[in-house]
Formats: sequence, C-alpha cells, structure tokens
Amino acid sequence: MSHAPDVPEAGSEAPNLDFAGTTPYEDYVQADVLTHLQHPRSDDPGEMVFLVTTQVMELWFTVLVHEWETASRALREDRIPVAVDALKRSVRELEALNASWKPLAQLTPAQFNAYRGALGEGSGFQSAMYRRMEFLLGDKSASMLVPHRGAPRVHAELEKALQEPSLYDEVLRLLARRGLPVPAEVLGRDLAQRYEPSRAVEEIWAAIYGEPDQHTELIRLGEALTDVAELVWRWRNDHLVATRRAMGSKTGTGGSAGVAWLEKRATKNVFPELWTARSHV
Repeated sequence: MSHAPDVPEAGSEAPNLDFAGTTPYEDYVQADVLTHLQHPRSDDPGEMVFLVTTQVMELWFTVLVHEWETASRALREDRIPVAVDALKRSVRELEALNASWKPLAQLTPAQFNAYRGALGEGSGFQSAMYRRMEFLLGDKSASMLVPHRGAPRVHAELEKALQEPSLYDEVLRLLARRGLPVPAEVLGRDLAQRYEPSRAVEEIWAAIYGEPDQHTELIRLGEALTDVAELVWRWRNDHLVATRRAMGSKTGTGGSAGVAWLEKRATKNVFPELWTARSHV
C-alpha cells in the first residue's frame, strides 16, 4: 500500500502542495523564525503566555512606528489624506495592541510571581521600539537612550528619533504653512525635549474646530490624531490596571517604580491642545 502524499490532479481546484524548498508562505512570513523565538526561563506554563504576548506587542509597536513615520512624511509633503489614512490604520492597530493586555490582565500575584524571577532586570520600559513610538508622540527624553548604550545600532536609531520632529511637530508645521499663527518658539523648539502644551496652539485648534466649513480637512486630521491619542491613553491605563492586579504597588522589574510610574504616565495626554481646545469651541 502506497503512503505517498495525495497530489492534486492536474486542472483541479486544489492548491499546490508540492514545493522544492520551503513554502512561499514561509519565505514571506518567516513563521518558522517567529514560532521558535520563545525561550521560557521557568517551568511555569504561564510564562509562555507572557512571553508571546510581549513579543506580539513588540510587533505592533513596529507597525505603529511605521504608520506614524508614514504620516509624518506625508504631512511634510502636504499630503493630508495620505497622513489621515495612515493614522486611521494605526487606530485599528492600536485597538489590536490594547487587546494584547487581555491574556495578562487578570493575573493574580501568585501567578505572576511564578515566573517573575525569570525576567531578571528585564522591564517593558527598556523596549527600544516602544521608545521610538513615544518619541513620535512627542514624549521625548534623552535619558531613555541610556539603557541602549550597549547596542550601537539601536542607540543610533533612538538618537536619530530623538532629534527628529515628532508626528505632532509635523502637524504644527503644516498648520503654520496653512497660514495659522503657530508661535515661532513652538516651531523652533528643541526637538529633543518633551513637547509642552501651548496656549496659542490651543487657540488655533479652537478656531479650526469653530469654523468647520472652512477647515474640513484639518478637522479630519485633528480627529484622526485625537483617536490615536485616546487609544494611547487607554493603552497606558490598561497597562496600569494589569500591573496593579499582578503586583500591587511593589517595585517593578528592572528597578522601575512600577505602579507609581504608570499612574503618573496615565494622567498625561498626547497632542494635548486637541483635548483642551474643545472647552473653547
């Protein structure tokens, strides 16, 4: 009796199953690489969930950096529809990223402690791709490059991102090119510093939203940015809640301040004037 695999007959509608090497799917997706990157350091079965979920988050960070860099480039070129499309895609991607907390959100302290020691000094604040994401949102800090001094390529990429305009900087430059009175000190600010809210920028957004017939395109841009900002806020709060459930107020991994640090982060909005301007429309 033959045990040869079934091969679709010529002209049939069955897919081709016979490849000389790896499948075209594997060549494109690199699934074998992805599914062999997991190396748990404890015997606890929950560590695999934590590890894979964290790796999935890193992949979503990578996609979001790509989208926001695409939007920034489009804004520099005055292509608002292209920027809005990238921002809208990133909203759906942020929703998927935020859903990544679900497998971790109800860990009890005992469940987390079962493999927490395997993390050693590892902590999410050391993520280089997440840091690039934060820099694009205008939340910059040169001190956050320090953990990456031992990785020259990563450090160079972060240094470049620190010095470049954030996504919001590109938005404000676009508003200035449209003839809106963005202050010179905002346009000429030190790009390596965290963005600080401006009363004048708040007034500009209030004026834009107050005249919807004249600023349809800019309002569409503002709403896409607000959608992004809302989901970033939700990400920070979901992170806070998951951490609070798993470890209470203990010091975080890697010596971070844990919940206290996350509580401080959760109170801050990105693109701040888009929120405060609504009180004046």
